[in-house]
Amino acid sequence: MAAKRVVVTAYDETWKQNFKDIEKEIKEAIGDLALRIEHVGSTSVEGLSAKPIIDIDIVIADYSVLNDVVLKLGEIGYTHEGDLGVAGREAFKYVGKEHLLKHHLYVCPADSPELKRHISFRDYLRSHPEAVREYSRIKEEGAALYPEDMDGYINYKSPFIEGIYKEIGLG
Repeated sequence: MAAKRVVVTAYDETWKQNFKDIEKEIKEAIGDLALRIEHVGSTSVEGLSAKPIIDIDIVIADYSVLNDVVLKLGEIGYTHEGDLGVAGREAFKYVGKEHLLKHHLYVCPADSPELKRHISFRDYLRSHPEAVREYSRIKEEGAALYPEDMDGYINYKSPFIEGIYKEIGLG
């Protein structure tokens, strides 16, 4: 398997619009099956350095609508991959989305602990600029130290992430 190159860039204002473009397509496809569509991950935090990949959580009421969501997303090029080992988060891959920025798409029930972690971490960073500066530094260092080793990069930044989870009561 080829190694994934780790590329971390300075925050880019266009990420907000990139999210809106993806969100629009999803909303048109699934309508009110989604309670809301959340921009999560590092690109959702102003000022935070990140890999230029938009992370999105589609929030559904519960698993009773998942099959309908899978069908509707399938109609616009997304394929359900299952939870990939993370309970409470259904992953989707896609083809034919060259007009959109690369993104990771997940569907989570409203009571999902993983959804809570994503939202809580994002909201913590949005309200703590010093944490944004520190996390940016760590991510940039990690990418420089492990440019061809995604696992090494993830392991390098994990202590910071776990520290935030502990601070907000999710660790």
